[in-house]
Amino acid sequence: MYLKKDRILTALAIMLDVAFYAGRSGVVSGNDIAKRNGLMRRGIEPILQALSRAQLLDSVRGPKGGYRLARSARIITLKEIACVVGTQEDHMVSADNQLIQQVLAPYWRELDASIEEKLSEYTLGDFLLRAEKAGLARPSQAPLSFSI
Repeated sequence: MYLKKDRILTALAIMLDVAFYAGRSGVVSGNDIAKRNGLMRRGIEPILQALSRAQLLDSVRGPKGGYRLARSARIITLKEIACVVGTQEDHMVSADNQLIQQVLAPYWRELDASIEEKLSEYTLGDFLLRAEKAGLARPSQAPLSFSI
C-alpha cells in the first residue's frame, strides 16, 4: 500500500537527492543527504542499504565516499524505489468492521492501484526536469586542477 508510507516517501526523497546532487558521476555522503532532508543519518541508513542492495544506488567507500545512482535517472522509476522499501500488504484498522471491509477497503485498494500506476509512469529523470523547471540549479562539479 502506497498511501501513508513515510518510508517510501523517504526513499523517494533520498533517491531524488542523490540524482540531483551526485547523479552517476559524483557522490554524496549519507550525512549530507540526511541534513538536506531534515532526517537523522542512522534513520536513513537502512533505506540506503536497501536501495544499494536493490542496485539503485552505488555505495562508494573511503574518505571521499558516499552514494551515487547505479543507473541513469531516466530509467529508474518511482515504483522501483517504492517497491524496495514498501510492503505490499497493510491491514486496515478495525478489520472486523464490515463497513470498512466492504466499502472503504476496496476503495483504498483502487486508490493504491492508481498510485502504483502513476509511480510506474515517472522516473527520477522526470523529477530532475521538474526541479530544473522550478529554477533549481544542480551543483556543478568543479574540474580538478593540480598545481605544483
